Amino acid sequence: MKLKFLGTRGYIDARTRRHLRHTALKVVYYGRAVAIDCGEDWLGLVHEWDVGAIVVTHAHPDHAWGLKEGAPCPVYATAEAWEAMDGYDLTDRKALAHRQPTEIEGLTFEAFPLEHSTRAPAVGYRITAGSVTIFYVPDVVWIRDRAAALSGAQLYVGDGATVRRSMVRKIGGALIGHTPVRTQLTWCQKEGVPRAIITHCGSEIVEGDERTLGAEIRKMGEERGVDVEIAYDGLELVLR
Repeated sequence: MKLKFLGTRGYIDARTRRHLRHTALKVVYYGRAVAIDCGEDWLGLVHEWDVGAIVVTHAHPDHAWGLKEGAPCPVYATAEAWEAMDGYDLTDRKALAHRQPTEIEGLTFEAFPLEHSTRAPAVGYRITAGSVTIFYVPDVVWIRDRAAALSGAQLYVGDGATVRRSMVRKIGGALIGHTPVRTQLTWCQKEGVPRAIITHCGSEIVEGDERTLGAEIRKMGEERGVDVEIAYDGLELVLR
């Protein structure tokens, strides 16, 4: 399995050369490719991706608005995301059910419900190809069945909106926002995930001293037995 981080910026005004466009990940397996998410930064550019399918985590602007004018391939999303994307110019719409593994371009995707937003319900994806399994969750407060989501995963790709400070709040009994990197690394420790990549970077990372923050995050990982790094636009990885 090959991963390419097409974009790594969250829904913020700040941007740099390393974090230029909204978060999107390209997953390739034996020459077949799937992209995950397509935020408004990508509007008009999605045809350049050369992928066989696009999978959406949720319908927030930085994850789905790049699809408003269409896509050159099938688009997969949950029923909740499709409801919010009803007016998009997409002709090949595919529905994904929660916790039902679905093969897409030779990769198996399983959508795990999570807490993040009440207006745009989100999922994280457990992605398997051959002997490799990763879990991708660029926006998250809480994964409802975390043990099943992370079981046997070699890599966790998580939410970089905040490093230490909690951005979680409660509205009407529901939790919304973003859990800090520190807590997500503890999840990896508890579930035995040895490696993590932080994407969907917020202002703290994009506007800050990334070398210092990278060292701080790596130390957090070392304390929990997790090898961790911050993703940047164009980063490529090969997992076997």
